Parts: sequence; C-alpha cells; structure tokens
Amino acid sequence: VGLYMNPPQGAVVLSVDEKTQIQALDRTQPLLPLRPGQVERRTHDYKRHGTASLYAAFDVASGEVIARVTARHRAKEFLDFLRQIDKEIPPETELHVILDNSSTHKTEAIREFLKEKPRFHFHFTPTSASWLNAVESWFSQIERRSLYRGVFSSVAELRRELRRYVQVHNEESAKPFVWTKSAKTILAAVKRAKNRHKCSTN
Repeated sequence: VGLYMNPPQGAVVLSVDEKTQIQALDRTQPLLPLRPGQVERRTHDYKRHGTASLYAAFDVASGEVIARVTARHRAKEFLDFLRQIDKEIPPETELHVILDNSSTHKTEAIREFLKEKPRFHFHFTPTSASWLNAVESWFSQIERRSLYRGVFSSVAELRRELRRYVQVHNEESAKPFVWTKSAKTILAAVKRAKNRHKCSTN
C-alpha cells in the first residue's frame, strides 16, 4: 500500500495479475433486448467454445494497462508477459510489481529472470488478501462492461474483444489509481483474513 500512496521517485508501480480460463460463451438463442414493459431476456444455457487467459499490468500512476492474451496459464506464459513488460517500459526505469502468491510467479525460471533484470522488484500480497492488488478492480470492470453480456462464437472472437477493451481503456478511460483506505483499516482487514484462513485449515 505504501507503493500506491508514496511510490519511489522515477519508478513505475505495476499491479499485475492474470484472469484465467475466461470462457468464450455463445448463447443458444439470440439475446432479446429491453423494450417498454419488458426486461432484457437471455437463455440460461449456452455453448462453450474454449477459454483464454488475460495477463494484465496496471500502471497505478496512469491507469494504463499492458496486457497479453494467452491460450494457457503457466509459468511460461507469465515469464513471456514479464519479458513483454521489460520491452515496453524504458530500460532505465525501476519497476515495482505488486502480485499475488501464485506458484507460477515463483518458479526457478522466474527467479533467474529477476536475477538478470534487477530493475524488477516483486512485492507479494499477503495470503487471502489479493484485494490489495489494484488490478483486481480493473478485472471487475472488464467483467461487467465486456464479458458478462458478451456473446462469443469462438476463442478468436473472445481474444479480439479482450484486446479491443484494453485498447479502448488505454485511449479513453485510463486514470490514476488512488488508494483511499487508511493503514489501520487495511491491517485490520488483513488480520481478519489471516484468522479466517487459519480456521479453515484447522
């Protein structure tokens, strides 16, 4: 949270995560739109056409997103995404990356990459506190504004829509992320989450 509220001078703070197994869903019948006295109607059943995963790095200073759409979700895809970030951000810039504790973020190949690229600094969110990662809010936006009502007849169509949304977001609606919760509130929430986690594992 200190990185959100007081980022290092001249560095870029990126909130990074992946939205995995996004389904290309096609309704079995066309959507029936709103009309006077009638709510929008859709069938409860659908056809599945496959999945895609979306990797995103949310720049908290600008609100812009670096994204990568992949067919699979493994450490290899995450490493490729880190290399993409490395190419897109000027080499003299320090990078502070906020991310969760997924095993794909901690493999030997990732550790080797970090040794080769000392400008990358990883900051892991506590267990059961991924809500501290600002990109989660952006993922909820893409879910509400694009995916929930979307109809996709193929994975290729889904991938095009994900890329289109990222482009439109960066061009028209990107804005700086502002953290509003106090440190006291955050620490209390993290403590509650840890206690729940302990109870569920006992």
